[in-house]
Amino acid sequence: MSQVIERKPGVDQLKSTKIIFVVGGPGSGKGTQCERIVQKYGYTHLSTGDLLREAVQSKSERGEQLNALMKEGKLVPIEVVLDLLKENMVKNADKSKGFLIDGYPREVPQAEKFEQLIAPCNLVLYVKASDETMTKRLLHRGQTSGRVDDNAETIKNRLQTFHNQTLPVLDLYQKQNKVAEVNSELAPDEVFKQVETVLDKLA
Repeated sequence: MSQVIERKPGVDQLKSTKIIFVVGGPGSGKGTQCERIVQKYGYTHLSTGDLLREAVQSKSERGEQLNALMKEGKLVPIEVVLDLLKENMVKNADKSKGFLIDGYPREVPQAEKFEQLIAPCNLVLYVKASDETMTKRLLHRGQTSGRVDDNAETIKNRLQTFHNQTLPVLDLYQKQNKVAEVNSELAPDEVFKQVETVLDKLA
């Protein structure tokens, strides 16, 4: 049964904050670019993957349920992700110049729910790489990361999920002229030059 999320005090102050959704397939290089944006622009980087992994490591009942879903490469319930995001945004609202929301929204209902319960986004930064490149990067990372989802079979499922569910999100925001695409096949420095061009206009 889905829980009702009430608007808590503190959410209103997020209305005037810059919010950027960072969208890209697994292994597209989103995390690397987010780190650089944080350093240069003073944004707070919230990765839904990291927030979920922290919840899993807490070994709570919710953490155990999340772990089972993530092992199968399935999406986590929207309410859980939104709660984690909202708590962290409100906590950082006073000291942040804006928020980079990494790995969310993964499907159109998530985007709509976020805007309804938290605030509209200012920009969608699409970090684009081919499936071949993303697979190669993830398999390479899997040699050292110890993550349950960095293996060939799960990677294939994750890429399929990305194409089926996340690309419609880009269509949604394309209609609002909020999407900026960067080519993540290039070296990280070159990708960041594209990112700077986009964010300098936003500032």
